[in-house]
Amino acid sequence: MKKITPGTLRRLFAARGWTLATAESCTGGLLGDLITGEPGSSEFFLGGVIVYSDRSKRELLGVGKNILNRDGAVSSRAALAMARGVRKLFTGSVGAAVTGIAGPGGGRPEKPVGLVYIAVAGPGGETVEKHTFSGTRREIKRRAADRTIALLAAAVPGEQR
Repeated sequence: MKKITPGTLRRLFAARGWTLATAESCTGGLLGDLITGEPGSSEFFLGGVIVYSDRSKRELLGVGKNILNRDGAVSSRAALAMARGVRKLFTGSVGAAVTGIAGPGGGRPEKPVGLVYIAVAGPGGETVEKHTFSGTRREIKRRAADRTIALLAAAVPGEQR
C-alpha cells in the first residue's frame, strides 16, 4: 500500500472544503504533530485532543461509561464514540480517533500490546479498523498515526490513491 502523506491529506480535504478534528489516546499527539508539520494544515485541521484517561474520554468526548466498562477504552465502540465526539466538539466535517496499547506493558492475551483501533466519522459515513502493530512503543505509535492518515484519505470519496 502506498503511504499517504499529510500533504496529500491536506490536498484531499481542502479540495472538498472539509475540516478535521482528532482524538488521540495511544499516539499521544503524534497524529496532530504529523498533520501540523505540513505547511497549510490550518486550511483544514481544526485541532485535536489527547484523551489518555477514561475520564477525559467521557468528559471531553462523551464516550459512555457503559462502553468503557463493557468494551474498554481499547475497543471499536470506544474508538467510534471518540471520533463522533471530537467531530461534535470541534464542529468538524470529519472526526478521527485512535486508541490502543502501545506497550511495552499493559497488554493481555485478549488485548495484546500493539492492539489499536482507528475510527473515522465524516460525511461519507463511519468506519473502524482494528490493527495489531508490532515493534517498540515509538514504532507502534508511528504505525498507528500513519494508518490513521491513510484511513482519513480513504474516507474521501472518488479519490484514486
